[in-house]
Amino acid sequence: MFFKNKIIVRVFLLLVAIAIGLFGKLYVYDYKINHNFDTVTEGKVYKSGVLPPDEIADYVAKYKIKSILDLRYPGTGDDVNNPEIPAELKAEKLAAAKIKGLNHFNIGSEQVPKTENLKAFFKVMDDPANYPVLIHCFHGVGRAEIYSAIYRIEYENWDRDQARTSTRLVTKYCAFDLGKPKGDFLHTYVKRNEKAGK
Repeated sequence: MFFKNKIIVRVFLLLVAIAIGLFGKLYVYDYKINHNFDTVTEGKVYKSGVLPPDEIADYVAKYKIKSILDLRYPGTGDDVNNPEIPAELKAEKLAAAKIKGLNHFNIGSEQVPKTENLKAFFKVMDDPANYPVLIHCFHGVGRAEIYSAIYRIEYENWDRDQARTSTRLVTKYCAFDLGKPKGDFLHTYVKRNEKAGK
């Protein structure tokens, strides 16, 4: 009996180690290699974290991106969630300028959009000539996700909670959960045409 339990424990520990290893590899791939790049709507909108300047042209060519919408800006006072470095923003803008036909928009946003951020966002997204658009922030999991959800609500008529829960595989206990600023923002978000109809 002792021997049998010892084997079960070893198999369990091996499975846990494999699961941790797979998660670690996926995290490293997605965050460090793929830059949290993901499709919001195929052929129209993509989201990511910061792309290294020397990789921008590859993503633009592969996904036929016409516009990059950068949500970063320095000076937010939040070095954990918004660790922007002015030289990195400048390097991206210079790299984008070298790609013929690529628009580059910088709409510096905090984690929860303000009215002026949304106006600038809609100005870009309302123009069909700007598509496909890549929306990105620093990590690709905060601001890029909230603006992607807003895109789905405004332009694809998603329910606001459906858009909110699409930001993560599991939204419970994360920044997009109810009771958290991002989650509450999307949960109470009112579409522009609904505001106009009031």
